Amino acid sequence: MKFGKEFASQMVQEWQEAYMDYNHLKTFLKEILHFRQRNASPTIAVTPKGSLKRRESLYRAFSGLTSRYNSLKGSPKKDNEDEVILVSAMQQEGSEGCYQTMFLMPSEEGGGQELMFFRRLDDEFNKVIKFYKAKVEQVMEEAEELNKQMDVLIALRIKVDNPVAGLRGAKVISLATSPSSIPPSIAGRKPGMSQMDVIQEVEMSNEGNLEDETRPVNEQNRSKHRKSNTEKANNVGFGPALLEILNHVKINVTPETPVSTLKTVLGSSRSELSFSKEELTKVEEQMRQAFVEFYQKLRLLKSYCFLNQLAFSKIMKKYDKITSRNASKAYLEMVDESYLGSSDEVTRLIERVEATFIRHFANGNRRKGMKTLRPTAKRERHRITFFLGFFTGCSIALVVAIIVLTHARDLLKSEGRGRYMENIFPLYSLFGFILLHMLMFSGNIYFWRRFRVNYPFIFGFKQGTDLSFRQVLLLSSSLAVLTLAGVISNLEMEMDPRTRSFKALTELVPLALVIFVLLITFCPFNVIYRSNRFFLIQCAFHCLCAPLYKVTLPDFFFADQLTSQVQAFRSLEFYICYYGWGDFKRRSNKCLESDIYKIFYIIIAVIPYWVRFLQCLRRLFDERDVMHALNGLKYFSTIAAVVMRTGYDLKWGVTWKIMAAASSGVATIASTYWDIVIDWGLLRRNSRNPWLRDKLLVSNKSVYFVAMVLNVILRLAWMQSVLGFREAPFLHRTALTAVVASLEIIRRGIWNFFRLENEHLNNVGKYRAFKSVPLPFSYNDEDKVV
Repeated sequence: MKFGKEFASQMVQEWQEAYMDYNHLKTFLKEILHFRQRNASPTIAVTPKGSLKRRESLYRAFSGLTSRYNSLKGSPKKDNEDEVILVSAMQQEGSEGCYQTMFLMPSEEGGGQELMFFRRLDDEFNKVIKFYKAKVEQVMEEAEELNKQMDVLIALRIKVDNPVAGLRGAKVISLATSPSSIPPSIAGRKPGMSQMDVIQEVEMSNEGNLEDETRPVNEQNRSKHRKSNTEKANNVGFGPALLEILNHVKINVTPETPVSTLKTVLGSSRSELSFSKEELTKVEEQMRQAFVEFYQKLRLLKSYCFLNQLAFSKIMKKYDKITSRNASKAYLEMVDESYLGSSDEVTRLIERVEATFIRHFANGNRRKGMKTLRPTAKRERHRITFFLGFFTGCSIALVVAIIVLTHARDLLKSEGRGRYMENIFPLYSLFGFILLHMLMFSGNIYFWRRFRVNYPFIFGFKQGTDLSFRQVLLLSSSLAVLTLAGVISNLEMEMDPRTRSFKALTELVPLALVIFVLLITFCPFNVIYRSNRFFLIQCAFHCLCAPLYKVTLPDFFFADQLTSQVQAFRSLEFYICYYGWGDFKRRSNKCLESDIYKIFYIIIAVIPYWVRFLQCLRRLFDERDVMHALNGLKYFSTIAAVVMRTGYDLKWGVTWKIMAAASSGVATIASTYWDIVIDWGLLRRNSRNPWLRDKLLVSNKSVYFVAMVLNVILRLAWMQSVLGFREAPFLHRTALTAVVASLEIIRRGIWNFFRLENEHLNNVGKYRAFKSVPLPFSYNDEDKVV
């Protein structure tokens, strides 16, 4: 793989604008190369043996990774008589830290192009330096906040394990140490010795022994371990006097659960420390998540530093090769001596975070701690591909079998066809809707990965738990096999003339399939992607409890998926009616004759849109953004349209048809505009890509226009009943309803890709590559903030 592609593949996509623009610099070099080829002369011709001698290794340019310099002093030494460039740091006020390259041969033929190359190279290098320095300052501030949080956590641990402690007067050591490892020399420190001096001395004494602490501590011994820590801390004078810290601290209470939300609304939210073990457990989990996210940020920042150094090395080597000069040595020495090459704050902070996390959150077990901080990358397994192919082949064979049986028995002209379509078809259409949605989502995952949309970060998946498109296809193909096998078992159209009924066992197959799918979904054992199933259940629970939970992107994204599965929810309602009050042995029901069934037929269709409406209200309350109010009005108009259209479908009169047509038209126009303009960010007249947006991930712009047209057409399919297309001569009414519902699922699959693409580009524009984890503590005093 060429370096340009490898460089792009290893970028943090949300920071891609901050990386060195390698491809753009290569275009300058190509122009220089073409100019030299057109104007080749003996003085500048490349000799057959090659004019550039590689006297040093590629990694010689990275001496800054192993040897550090305190500061940049002027320009590089002139070791060679054929000096090509001079690199110096700008010392003027307001431009400190900027580097400028002076090209010493601008009068040569083609020198103007080389001069432009170095100007652009300086711009890229200064951009990288500025971004890297800003990010390092940011992580140093976050490290200071985590340090203060750890002070309080250690104090809280000692207070919970030994409530009597904290009434005497000493201080808690810093985050990188634990009370159990304080040497006796520190306990008897001099009165004039500062707190930070003590912390540094303790850390230096501990870091050497930390690597050997790999023996795990089980949960049974954890409390004993804490108590021994408390006793040792009391003996050396560091654990007790906790009121000095804990009296000035409160727990940050955010309305993230139904109970906390209600308490906040009623004004009775409690933020004082209760010193309970439940509180300590919650705080520890919150701090653990904060450390994991912070560590990932440090790793990516270190990768950013290394990749950019490598890119500058590569581009300078290319320059030397094309121009037959020796400018890379001087420039890469400057890179090594700059802040990018010489600073080691990130490396030292990574080591400190590892030591802190292992000591305080892994009980000294380095293997366990590093497994949490650096989870192993998920590997694609051959058995997934094998079973995917196997179940797909079985599904195709079953589809062929159904077609052959239908044609051989002439089932389409059978007298029992109407009874089958009214009773059995709605039962199996539920699985058809689910399968289609899974197929569309697997396609979404494939294209998100192809166009490098960081969907695991956007959805908030834990590292290594997100499913690949093959795994989603495997689940859908296995479900398809079960469903198609059930369809074959229920293909009998005529009753048994002796009993005037169907076999009870085969008639219960659809119900057995639903129960099986629900059991797998809620199975507590670690089988069939448990973390993903529980994530799905959590999102569904948050939707049901709206607006009591704070709305996150996975929650409202999942609720949007539910709005495209209205017919699936109605199929579930039909299951209850058919097997509860119908005569499933004779394939007969009177569901549509029941007023209760009709009322719930409307309620179930409204629930997904009502959930989104409540989520918009919650986001309006939290974020104070009027756009959420407009979005809520859009969903409210859809609720009105669904009610009117369902009333017309239930044959409630011509008046309902007029109201359904009017409300459906308004809802369709509003939803289509919101999809394209707000959710997708398209139709920007003054953008760099006319009528699209400034940044696009798909290079073929026609894809976006086709998607917009399809969205409009498929939105209109939603109005088929009020437009007069309630029946088709070649399709049963229930089949037509299933087709329209399938078109809506397809529209939702298309919407998913462009919605997440727009979200990804917004994160890129804000350099937002990490989720923010709220810290558990805050100080009461105005002059102290944690």
